[in-house]
Amino acid sequence: MDTLSSLVDRRAPVPVGAICATVAARFAAEPDASVLAVVDGEQPVGVVSRDVIQSQTDGQRLVDEVMDPHPAIADAGMTPWGFRDHLQATHPDALNHGFVVVSDGCYLGVGTPAMLLMARRPRPAAPAVPAAMLIQRIGGEVLRHLDGVADFTSRLARQNLPPDAQACVRAISETGDDLTSLMRRAIDLHEADRGTLTFHPSPCQLRLFMDTVDARWKARTAASGLTLLTAYDGDPEDAAELDEGRLLQVFDALIFRALSETRRGAIEATLKVRPAADGLILEGRVRDAGSEMSPQRLARIFEPVAATDDQTDGLSVSLGMALASRIASAAGGVIRAESNPGAGVTVVFEFIARPAQAVSTAPDQAQGPGKAAHILIVDDNATNRMVAEALCEMFDCTSEQAVDGVEALDAVQARRFDLILMDIKMPRMDGVAATKAIRALPGPAGRTPIIALTANADPDDVRGYLEAGMNDVVEKPIKAERMLAALQAALDAADDQSAAA
Repeated sequence: MDTLSSLVDRRAPVPVGAICATVAARFAAEPDASVLAVVDGEQPVGVVSRDVIQSQTDGQRLVDEVMDPHPAIADAGMTPWGFRDHLQATHPDALNHGFVVVSDGCYLGVGTPAMLLMARRPRPAAPAVPAAMLIQRIGGEVLRHLDGVADFTSRLARQNLPPDAQACVRAISETGDDLTSLMRRAIDLHEADRGTLTFHPSPCQLRLFMDTVDARWKARTAASGLTLLTAYDGDPEDAAELDEGRLLQVFDALIFRALSETRRGAIEATLKVRPAADGLILEGRVRDAGSEMSPQRLARIFEPVAATDDQTDGLSVSLGMALASRIASAAGGVIRAESNPGAGVTVVFEFIARPAQAVSTAPDQAQGPGKAAHILIVDDNATNRMVAEALCEMFDCTSEQAVDGVEALDAVQARRFDLILMDIKMPRMDGVAATKAIRALPGPAGRTPIIALTANADPDDVRGYLEAGMNDVVEKPIKAERMLAALQAALDAADDQSAAA
């Protein structure tokens, strides 16, 4: 198990009484040092940062006068996450400064906030597999049906309905969205407690990310008679390698809780980005204007509702806050809640992300894949087939349906299709076997692009689908933009292949 003794920077300290010019020369000679300890003999008496020294105009000033005389001090035998939790509970401001590590009371080295943020807590042991699999399967089935309800209500909303019917459709849609959010939070919280919460990092332009947060919540806060103030503090071009969906889950949970607490005024959501030696430090804040919260309730703000008798927050709020805490911890970060002066609460989270090349995340309009395509939808579930059919219609494509691999094979041999959407788990003949059988057909039928539609999209599963002859994989629940990208790529590749033949 990693302790601070194995991670600490065993850098020579600065003696008490040294002048700032000498310390500045140390920092110039050691460009990777961001903080130095100040000692009296072997006893640490303070820390001084590079920024503080560089701001001094009088090089003859004693370092004792500019150092932080009350640094956080940790024993070398502590784990980094244990010390991080201790600071978070007792002295959260110390997380913004360096700290000193001692062994038997004597100076050993210095540490930085980045070291604490990057430390990974050991994952808890997973519960019994059968129960975990049952929970995951039930949750997946409920979500699949809720996704079907969402697609049907979306299609209804586009119809020319009378006002009363439109109001009913909106109510069904909002109820379905709330249930879907509740189920996803419960499933992800279960995964987090098992230590199996997954992250899929990709480049994310952080300024545009906050635009997304603003767009997601602006209308809802306005409908509640409140104002949402979002802000981004950092280089406009900064991009980070992170799981944007997980970061959205954290902001969603914090803003949702703030909405439940605030009756008038504004909710503030900010993201501050600053460079560090190990990457970019991201600090998110959500501040509400709610009532004063008791210390007991504040201490339990990240607990799931099952762990407390306090039911006032509601199940969805409690699950969201618990999940936000798990995500922050799994990302190697910290999260805390603090009372505002006067009233309300501010929730702060912080973690380090690797810098990435800036990317454009402007959403594309959901237009068809460049030409009208005739698509075969293969799935044993009627709801899934109708969802895929609705997406095909949205992209101006025609479609036919098959209930398993046997019917798909017959259809491909009887009629021409531009593309096949193939479920994986089906009776009689599954998607992998059907793909291999289609690829064995002679002529153009055997070269028909095939896209897998599946909830099982782990890297090993995807590798197996591609090796079987599939062209791409779209994960369920299906997102329209992901489906459109896969359709366009597969059809373009098929056109290029035909032109080269």
